[in-house]
Amino acid sequence: MSAGPAVVTLTAAGAIDATYRVPLVRPGSFTRASAYSREMSGKGVNVSAALALADRTTTAVVVIGHDDLDFAERSAHAALLRPVTVPGATRVNTSIIDDAGLTTKVNAPSDPLEIAVWDDVVAVTLAEVDRLGAGWLVVSGSIPLLAGTTETADLTTLLDGARQRGARVAIDGSGPALARSVQGAIRPSLIKPNTGELAELTGRSLRTHGEVADAARELVDRGVTAVYASLGADGVVVVTARAVIHAKAGAARLANTAGAGDASLAGFLVGLGGESLDETEALAAAASAAASWGAHAVAQESTILPHLRGLPVAAVAVDPDPGIVLSEPALVD
Repeated sequence: MSAGPAVVTLTAAGAIDATYRVPLVRPGSFTRASAYSREMSGKGVNVSAALALADRTTTAVVVIGHDDLDFAERSAHAALLRPVTVPGATRVNTSIIDDAGLTTKVNAPSDPLEIAVWDDVVAVTLAEVDRLGAGWLVVSGSIPLLAGTTETADLTTLLDGARQRGARVAIDGSGPALARSVQGAIRPSLIKPNTGELAELTGRSLRTHGEVADAARELVDRGVTAVYASLGADGVVVVTARAVIHAKAGAARLANTAGAGDASLAGFLVGLGGESLDETEALAAAASAAASWGAHAVAQESTILPHLRGLPVAAVAVDPDPGIVLSEPALVD
């Protein structure tokens, strides 16, 4: 196994990824797909599958519909899965990719979870942390509402349980669940917002590297150890109390952007190894791997990273020029 702690991922809103390849997307018109595929997916599943390519010990706890349990058990990554089943079918997320490599993605909404099911999810996840002696728990994707309420499932018990077991927590999510996680009594060690999510979380417009770093520092000041901001074509920026690091790698081609952020997060954890988030050199290695794996992922046909051959080399800068303008800014009204 590779150096570095075991990783448990949690996907509370599991999904089957359906990918259609078409010559061109024309809104309102009939289009015949040239290819079609289905994968057992969900963000945490994607992270675990990528980690496994680097021989990192990992399991993926995932909530799926009972109707699709057989499909999950026959999937290429079945050995990594620890399913928690709910009645009915699993939601389907659809990617439509045209010949220019542009991805149009439609994610189905996740159904509310019964409180008893969420309790099972927390118990199974913490049991996996115990079983593997995991150093990281990665909570990925949307957190469903609790049935009969207007609130997303509370992560407090999960974060507290992970901390008591000596595991650091990374959250790659959005919306109310992410906001609550950085405001609660127990903060995650790492959060991974994209530019839009970081802007929403802080209420700041982000046009430059400096504005991204300032927004991330605000979250660090609230108690998050590290903010890893995914900037799309502009690479990644990692911010802690002691460092700001930028990394960027070029993709060989643009084939499919779905799942690139998940591959990037896996690369970050592999690059970090077992090192502290307070060490600038370790963070630079993690940021480099994150940018490299993310660029590699967008050159692949599948949502789940299939291999690590030909990883592009990333350029890394410590304390980058804050005036660099983002090619994909995020503006807040």
